[in-house]
Amino acid sequence: MLSYILAGLALGSIYAIAAGSLVITFVASGVFNLAFAAMAFAVARCFYFLNTEQGWAILPSASVSLGVFAPLLGVVLYGLLFRHLRLRSTLIKLVATIGLSVALPPLVNLIFGQLVNVTAPGLAPRPLHVFHVFGTAVNADQVVAYLGLLVVLTLGVGVLRFTEVGLKIRALVDSEAMTSLSGISPGRVSVGVWAASGVLAGLAGILVAPTSGLSAEAMTGVMATAFAAVVAARLRSLPVAILVAVLMGVATGVVQKFIDPQSAFAAKAIPSVPFALMLVFLLYHAFRGQAGDVVAGGGLDRAISTQSSAPVAVAGGDVRTRRIRPGLVAGALVFVVVAVLPSVMDEYWTGLVTAGICCGIALLSYTLVVGEGGMVWLSQITFAGMGAVLAAELTANRGWSPLLAVVVAALVVTPVGILIGVLTIRLGELYVALVTLSFGLLVTTLLFTQDSIYQYGIGVDMRRPEFAADSTSFAYLALGAFAIIGLLIVNVRRSTTGLAVGAVRWSENGARTIGLSVVQTKVVLTALATFVAAIGGGFLAMNFQSTLPDSFNPFLGLVWLAVLVTIGSRSIVAALVAGLLFYLMPGVFASYLPSDLAKVPVILFGLGAISVARNPEGAIAQIGNDLGGLLARLRRGGASARSAAADPPTANEVSSHAEHIKVGGQV
Repeated sequence: MLSYILAGLALGSIYAIAAGSLVITFVASGVFNLAFAAMAFAVARCFYFLNTEQGWAILPSASVSLGVFAPLLGVVLYGLLFRHLRLRSTLIKLVATIGLSVALPPLVNLIFGQLVNVTAPGLAPRPLHVFHVFGTAVNADQVVAYLGLLVVLTLGVGVLRFTEVGLKIRALVDSEAMTSLSGISPGRVSVGVWAASGVLAGLAGILVAPTSGLSAEAMTGVMATAFAAVVAARLRSLPVAILVAVLMGVATGVVQKFIDPQSAFAAKAIPSVPFALMLVFLLYHAFRGQAGDVVAGGGLDRAISTQSSAPVAVAGGDVRTRRIRPGLVAGALVFVVVAVLPSVMDEYWTGLVTAGICCGIALLSYTLVVGEGGMVWLSQITFAGMGAVLAAELTANRGWSPLLAVVVAALVVTPVGILIGVLTIRLGELYVALVTLSFGLLVTTLLFTQDSIYQYGIGVDMRRPEFAADSTSFAYLALGAFAIIGLLIVNVRRSTTGLAVGAVRWSENGARTIGLSVVQTKVVLTALATFVAAIGGGFLAMNFQSTLPDSFNPFLGLVWLAVLVTIGSRSIVAALVAGLLFYLMPGVFASYLPSDLAKVPVILFGLGAISVARNPEGAIAQIGNDLGGLLARLRRGGASARSAAADPPTANEVSSHAEHIKVGGQV
């Protein structure tokens, strides 16, 4: 038993380092860093480059990676992004950090090179030395994990509790404005916090690489597991987060004594433990009345802030003063261009366009839940995958018509989204994001990896309707489905439900004062979004004529969200454009550019999502605003010219104006 406890303690130590870093950065900056895994991967990749590829010894490799590269990475990211997010809305914070998590790993691979073998050494010398504690074997990697947690705890508690630096950090947590009044530079303190966060992320990444592998997906899995400890600590209590993380690791190790860790049951049961614990802690906080988003920064900070956390207005200006809305014209033009593409392209590019249209259908679910509801749901791609799997099951094994199977599958998946919404919406936006991402990882592990569903990555066959068997016909079928769902969303916006959704998005407290139920309104929206996501998944399966479970990975869902918010999360046309870019840009890079640049589109998608911190409306809305402003200026200029022509100035006015210019010139 002791060997299992010690093995679990090593794993729990890594969880604790990750959870502690997430808590510290949140309480100090108000930003829950969903890019923690990406930072961990970046530092671990730097260590691997120096130690394994360049042949450096462990000590200099660790010194440069953790002592130079990691804090520098934290400082650079703070200067470029995190310092702009402190008083932003939870939605913008989450989307911006998701964009960073999407862009950073491929950017690191572009710099250091793509790894073929993700097996990586840790901080212990190879071959691993084995120690014996009370007759139980403990390898050097485990000992290093224990020491890493011990050093982090000692330095962390010592600095935060007993030094002047710790006092400044605690002051910054309470109020940045009051910290400034006391003569302390909040910027310098924040730089130090994010530099330390980079070191902790890098340490966790290097420690987990020998067991989980050196990949962004492995790092994200560790981060998602640490979510349970962070939720237990209500995002603020460092001791609780570390204690729960350690216990969770120990429990994971002990469980393996009673079940075969190589069995199919263990492969599905062990990853589900963090999600189950997270659900327990969420319900516990809800029953104790401790639910809701934790807001960093004092009231004074928000009162004097020039950053608005309110939702942004939809581009387009005052429709009452416009005869033709530029956004409507642009949307119609985009739709016409997309409709022409399948008839003028060859089979390869038509396939990519069709896949983009189907992806656009699924992205409309993000338009509903993120754009209309202002909530960050990270499980929409999972709902799409569930819809695809169930529709394929009904079609392949039950003989149903493909279109009927897609609709029925979507109806069956919808209650799952409703259940998650009922359980989590009242807990706050940040908790919703954490739970939905964990749910996506859980479904991927428990459902999509089933042998009968996964089938070596090929998935279950899914045929197209007989009248749309070829790519061109199916492209128009998918475009028609997109148009129908888009019109449905437009009608929802104009309905009473849409008005309620708009009121809740702008001010939940204000909506409550007029008798609206915030939870009920959001649940209705999530139900519709789940249905649309499942429909999109069914169309993607029909397009590829197979479910392809790997195409519904939650990490890929982060890229979906990144590309959508880059274009515009509230625009229906943006969903279509985003879907096309998601498939066409990689196709263009693969066909016409060197293979080393294959990941550049993903980097651009991530950087576009980061830009939401400065332009929350997205590219299409910004273009619409610019066009609207230009048209308004042209109309005002034309009106002024007509007024001047109708009423020419008198001689006295001309003389007075000339005298004014003369005096101005003398000054």
